[in-house]
Amino acid sequence: MAESHWTEEKEVGGTLPLFLLLTMVRIFPSWLLRLIAAPISFFYYLFVPRAREFCRIYQKQLYSFYVQQDKVPVVKRLHIYRQIYAFALAIVEKVQGWSGHIFLKNVHFQDDDVQNLIATLEQKKGVLVITSHLGNVEMLRSLMGYNRTAVNRTFPVITIGNITSTKKFNAVLERINPQYDMTMITSETIGPGTIIQLQEKLASGAMVVLAGDRTSESTQKRVIEHDFLGKKASFPYGVYLLAALLQVPVYFIFSLRKKDTSLVLDYDMHVHKSTSVFSGLRKERETYIHALNDEFVTYLEKYTEEHPFQWYNFYNFWAK
Repeated sequence: MAESHWTEEKEVGGTLPLFLLLTMVRIFPSWLLRLIAAPISFFYYLFVPRAREFCRIYQKQLYSFYVQQDKVPVVKRLHIYRQIYAFALAIVEKVQGWSGHIFLKNVHFQDDDVQNLIATLEQKKGVLVITSHLGNVEMLRSLMGYNRTAVNRTFPVITIGNITSTKKFNAVLERINPQYDMTMITSETIGPGTIIQLQEKLASGAMVVLAGDRTSESTQKRVIEHDFLGKKASFPYGVYLLAALLQVPVYFIFSLRKKDTSLVLDYDMHVHKSTSVFSGLRKERETYIHALNDEFVTYLEKYTEEHPFQWYNFYNFWAK
């Protein structure tokens, strides 16, 4: 029997706990919020068996990959609670970010392509950013919502993704900051009109952000099969097709906690500009699409190995 698509997984909990979290963010210091997240994570660990199961599948595959590569395993045994706790910290920091309680000083740039990205945006050139559900890129987007960036101008950020699977959480974030929902486009409604709209925004120096690791419910058969952690996984063809159609510089960005489950709010921001070349000719499009996906998976695999407990795809990632 085929497994259900990740979008069919029901959102856990109601809006009351989320609004309670919002109240706590306004009242409690950051370190206390992270401390409180520990027992809440344990409750989730005990009473949400599907989360435990998906963590187990992922961590066993990761361990198998270390063995295949003849590497010293970071995950030597199952640490399911630790992964769930890391996710709880990410939730807290998303709410903190959209509440205006996180600043650029909490994010550390690396010796990579971040200055190139800043220079491109300052020249009012549009860019496309491919991210993932490893780490907490939503926290970076919240900083952009408050114009807390290293770019010396304000630029619109348009996020494309599945909105229906996290309706309750999105509603809370929109209540915190109305800017949250104003720049979101659901991936299920993208058509020729959307492409034209995005091209116009990019021409004026906007940033378009989308995740390269989750397939769409409406295009489940249109995927790219690629080895990830030693086993074939499905990646969204449409994300890389969109990059080919928009023809702007492509960057891969990862926002990762320095320590997976630390009480200290410290993030590393990794930026890599795509080296894949595309002339715009239709006959070269497929080659470019797969080259982009190759680059993305290479970075995703690298950072997953380095930060194994910040993997927040809570479904069977290798399911057909």
